[in-house]
Amino acid sequence: MSRPGPTNPTDQMVDVNGIRLYTRCVGGGPLVVVLHGGPGAHHDYLLPQYDRLAGGGGSRGARALLYYDQRGGGRSPVTRDTPVGWREHVADLEALRRHRAIDRLALLGYSWGALLAVLYALEHPARVERLALVCPAPATARWRREFERRFAARMAEPWIARARRELAASGLRESDPEKYRRLAFALSVAPYFRDPSRAREMTPFRVTARTQEAVWESLGDYDLRERIRNTFPKGRAPRTVVVAGIYDPMPIESARELAASLDTGVVELATGHAPHVEATEDFVRVLDSFLPRG
Repeated sequence: MSRPGPTNPTDQMVDVNGIRLYTRCVGGGPLVVVLHGGPGAHHDYLLPQYDRLAGGGGSRGARALLYYDQRGGGRSPVTRDTPVGWREHVADLEALRRHRAIDRLALLGYSWGALLAVLYALEHPARVERLALVCPAPATARWRREFERRFAARMAEPWIARARRELAASGLRESDPEKYRRLAFALSVAPYFRDPSRAREMTPFRVTARTQEAVWESLGDYDLRERIRNTFPKGRAPRTVVVAGIYDPMPIESARELAASLDTGVVELATGHAPHVEATEDFVRVLDSFLPRG
């Protein structure tokens, strides 16, 4: 879906690798690049909560957050013949680094964006200063299949089908289309939450299916564990924090495994897949203490 271009001075279209990426920068100070999930989504659904990190979460200091819509999603649409696999996403991030003339990146990745941060670190280990990985997509296809199983089981719970029938019969589609869309979206993402009613608080987003499918197809039956161990032997990994929800359908076991391979542990929150929504204060506190600040 094509979305509007920049609407304020903090937003820019950046030309990289033959495409145009929509970028948004907030705050000031040391730069942190934010990688949204999906694949094929856009950065909007991380807002407004992630923006709080630009102000240092109310503590001393501040930082700048650079968001961008990854190729093939949101305000960075591409033609159907443009490749959108994982290697292209890594190359775009490297091009953005060069464009901003940053020697070493601080990366804040959410879900698929956390896996993209890891993939980038494996391709460009000398260019990563630190990694903040929130509810990371698994480093193995095996754990990703387990996530899909858990998510499908939650989606099949009777209350969701009942809520969808009630919404369809409510007449809201005709009387209040915007409210209908918000409620339908909340039901579509409810399985990600510990408390499904909190899904209404997430900023709605869309996923471009072609991009999503192309990324996972390009990864195949992947397993990054050995490559992580070889690239970052004991004591050589970038400074890393992993944040995960105990009730996330994304297996917390996979987050623990990834964290161990990067010589760190997991900050485990009593949330599902969206700690920025379900535990905003804890989310901000943990990341504000880790990310670089001015």
